[in-house]
Amino acid sequence: MADKFSFDIVSEVNMMEVDNAVNQARKELANRFDFKDSKSSIELNKNEKKITLIADNEYKIKALKDILEGRFAKRNVSIKSLDYKAQENAFEGYIRQTAEIISGLSSDRTKELSKLIRDSKMKVQTQIDGAKIKVISSKKDDLQLVITYLKQLSFPLPLQFTNYR
Repeated sequence: MADKFSFDIVSEVNMMEVDNAVNQARKELANRFDFKDSKSSIELNKNEKKITLIADNEYKIKALKDILEGRFAKRNVSIKSLDYKAQENAFEGYIRQTAEIISGLSSDRTKELSKLIRDSKMKVQTQIDGAKIKVISSKKDDLQLVITYLKQLSFPLPLQFTNYR
């Protein structure tokens, strides 16, 4: 029997890095001239995995998003893990927008990824195991092809490849 090689596909977010990115974004916000005398803020709720942005107007909400996404990029946290909700009016004419931090693959996403791999006609097997997908093949090269294929797709969630054996 030939050896089998495998790896797992997961979508995880390092919450420590998210916390660091939010803290750095807050520091930048405090030092920015265009936010002087503004009640704009960036808050992280670790338990609910949500980031709340509050700003005076549309321009400042967009600037807050840019600051946050820039800090995410510097901390190597994918901005695909942010799911922005609709803007809503907050107190005294301010605008509030929340962003959920998406961690883990939903069952729909695992099925979609598994189908994409099957449809690519590569000689690999996939097994869905909760919030991860195990990809199995008798050749390491086939596994490398799957990783390359998935990296070139514009999948809406960040993907990591772990447990390469």
